[in-house]
Amino acid sequence: MTEPLEGVELAEAIAGFAADKKALEIVELDLRGVLGYADYFVICSGNSDRQVKAIHDGIHEGMKKEHGLLPRRVEGLPQAHWVLMDYLDVVVHVFTPETRAFYRLEQLWGEAPARTLTGVG
Repeated sequence: MTEPLEGVELAEAIAGFAADKKALEIVELDLRGVLGYADYFVICSGNSDRQVKAIHDGIHEGMKKEHGLLPRRVEGLPQAHWVLMDYLDVVVHVFTPETRAFYRLEQLWGEAPARTLTGVG
């Protein structure tokens, strides 16, 4: 078994699985020192509810198969406009473009360092 992933390595692995499912605008927010419950957010979009679900499925299966990790909880999967996956150190947000534009998490956490990870994988 490999070493458990934490922090930035976990975020990068998740972003890679999202990119494999053609996720759009993959962004990593470094929330260390800003939030108490997570070190990173990985935020990305899918063009439709169906693609949002496929991105979730790709992350879920990839993390389980390659790293033995399951999210602590998942929310929003039935509607698939905004799916949240909680991997403790990293919280994943997969949005449809309209929902992402409405909630504007990147702007809400604007003080946090951000890295665009589009092209990962």
